[in-house]
Amino acid sequence: MNNPHFFGIRHLSPAGAYFLREYLDEKKPKLVLIEGPSDFDDMLGDMVRQETKTPIAVLAYTKDAPVRTILYPFAEYSPEYQAIRWCHEQSVECHFIDLPSEAFLAVPETNNDDTQGEEGRMTVYQQLDEKSQEDGHETFWERVLEHAQSAQAYHQGANSFGENLRELTEGEDSDWAETALRESYMRYQIKTAVDRGIAPEDIVVVTGSYHVKGLKSWQEENKLPKMPKLAANHTLMPYSYYRLSSRSGYGAGNKAPAYYALLWKGLNKKEKQYSALSYLSKIAAYQRENGNPVSSASVIEAVRLANALAQLRGGTVPVLRDLRDAALTCLGEGSFPTISLATADTEIGTTIGALPEGVSRTSIQEDFYRQIKKLKLEKYRDLTAQDLMLDLRENRRVSSEKAAFMDLHRSSFLNQLRVLNISFAQKQQVKQENATWSEHWTVRWTPEAEIELVESALKGDTVAGAASFVMKERVEGATDMGTIASVIEDAFSCGMEAAANYATAALQRLAIDAASGASSIKDLAQTAYRLSTVIQYGNIRRVDSAPLIPILQQLYYRSCLTLVNACVCDDEASKVIITAMEQLNSVALAHDFLERDEWTAVLMEIAQRDDLNTKLSGFAAAILLERGSMTSQQLRTEVERRLSKGIPADLGAGWFEGLAMKNQYALIARLSLWESLDEYLETLDDEEFKRALVFLRRAFADFSALEKDEIAENLGEIWGLNAQEVSEAINTTLDETAQQMIDSLDDFDFDL
Repeated sequence: MNNPHFFGIRHLSPAGAYFLREYLDEKKPKLVLIEGPSDFDDMLGDMVRQETKTPIAVLAYTKDAPVRTILYPFAEYSPEYQAIRWCHEQSVECHFIDLPSEAFLAVPETNNDDTQGEEGRMTVYQQLDEKSQEDGHETFWERVLEHAQSAQAYHQGANSFGENLRELTEGEDSDWAETALRESYMRYQIKTAVDRGIAPEDIVVVTGSYHVKGLKSWQEENKLPKMPKLAANHTLMPYSYYRLSSRSGYGAGNKAPAYYALLWKGLNKKEKQYSALSYLSKIAAYQRENGNPVSSASVIEAVRLANALAQLRGGTVPVLRDLRDAALTCLGEGSFPTISLATADTEIGTTIGALPEGVSRTSIQEDFYRQIKKLKLEKYRDLTAQDLMLDLRENRRVSSEKAAFMDLHRSSFLNQLRVLNISFAQKQQVKQENATWSEHWTVRWTPEAEIELVESALKGDTVAGAASFVMKERVEGATDMGTIASVIEDAFSCGMEAAANYATAALQRLAIDAASGASSIKDLAQTAYRLSTVIQYGNIRRVDSAPLIPILQQLYYRSCLTLVNACVCDDEASKVIITAMEQLNSVALAHDFLERDEWTAVLMEIAQRDDLNTKLSGFAAAILLERGSMTSQQLRTEVERRLSKGIPADLGAGWFEGLAMKNQYALIARLSLWESLDEYLETLDDEEFKRALVFLRRAFADFSALEKDEIAENLGEIWGLNAQEVSEAINTTLDETAQQMIDSLDDFDFDL
């Protein structure tokens, strides 16, 4: 019996794509069978539509969570892609014949990783590298096969390469069981095609060169092999040259996809030197555009050097290794960093693919592209990160409501993507004075963002629907109020009132427990602070925040009741309480509907009680001073009490540390405070003084050099010394002995 024609290729091989087309022209098959998941056949037509722009990929993903995905990328110079194009142009039947994606997705993940299952092959490649004296087997392949002189030479060379590699590694790889299953399935597809009446000699099989030998026994395959499966969907998606490059995890023998595109163009132009001339010219152009002059003479010299290197290394046409060495020498003056950006741009590039509207996408992908068109964000669909500044206020200079709130709608959409962890846009910090109405985003499209979109398909048919699902899950899984409050923040940012209402109802239920004392001051304060922010700025989002007001009042009053008792704590726990006090103070200042006198009374009690953490008492006094709610006489009384003889160092210095966390300029201006501190420190013995230093070091850590100078003026006046001399003593760099002594305080044992 005659055999089909087997054309072994390497994925993303320009020469393979070019010579495969010549081979198909010669054989004129009636059927072309291609290595690739057999359930992708429904996408063949869309892959070669006129509006489709490579690179593209087929993404298969499981229907059930947790979502697993596999990708099959195609560049213009992929042999498989050109085989599909040829069949489309010649009206020839074409099919994929590898395992369906449902079977691939059922394979254990350890076998599905590109880095797995290549142990035997890597050993052979290492030996090949040594014998070929190249810098890697990728270079060997390019020099020998990407610059082959004819279809026959490529055909025979690729098949021979695959056969020899197979003989040396067959059965040794950890993924051999998967390979055997795949080849059994492909043999069955070939046998089925012949059985339905197509002569073997009218069939061309396009497969990786490694599999050619394994498929030639197709006549013996009489039944479909058994295989595990996971229910899956698949979709076409745009891809990028960067993602194709080995630097981003998918090499497939193509570390330089933009350079390989030059090889493809050169083959089609039938110009052997095209890739060399284009590569070096592009690097020179990039350098010039970025302020690094490169002369034409240098480019000419680089071309000469590249050709000389190719001949010295046994080739006839420069390969990437030769071109890069020549560019380094002639265009980079021997310094690779000088041309590193130029080589990345020339070898990898920024090309991204595109698909016609409505082509084989999930509903959430369709919604995403519909939204970026509606919101005029299409220009940000680029691999280069771009800044996007949004003004959420109504634009009164435009006529339509849609245009007036365009930035607000953009913000809602981008926040919905953020909630879904879709990396199309990253939110940046903005200056505080603009925080209510201004947003800064960095926007960048990547294939990863497309994959993340597809993975969100299980959560909803639209971006907003999926975001709502995620927020509902977060609410249902919440065990504390802070988590639900964060959902409310997100719901307002996303402009999703229904989600906000759902989360608010859940928070109301938890707030009942808070009223009975079940929640910590940390949770109470954090939740109150988040709700306060939403209420203050919620109106700009055009989402009603009124239902949050009674909850905030309830949390605020409960916080006032529990804060004092929470201040009976150690120094480590005081850090959490200080944050809670800051948050509650902000809440009290922000809303007229809250009783501020009640908060002031709580702070005064904490400031004056002796049985609480003294750092917190000092911090409460600092807040009262900042609010103008503590008089100079009240402060003087506290200073005299807290920094009096007989008060343990950790208590006195700890109180001063808390006091110094706010109003530093106001404190510096109070000479009596520094007199009291000086007198207090004079009363301490050596061990007590060391104890005090532990706290005082922290207290003064946030003071600027200018503030320390002003403190020096106070101390100079108190001690009767020159202020400049005191300043120099305070700000001077410690010698090694003194620094070691200070550092030892970090391990000071307070139990001694």
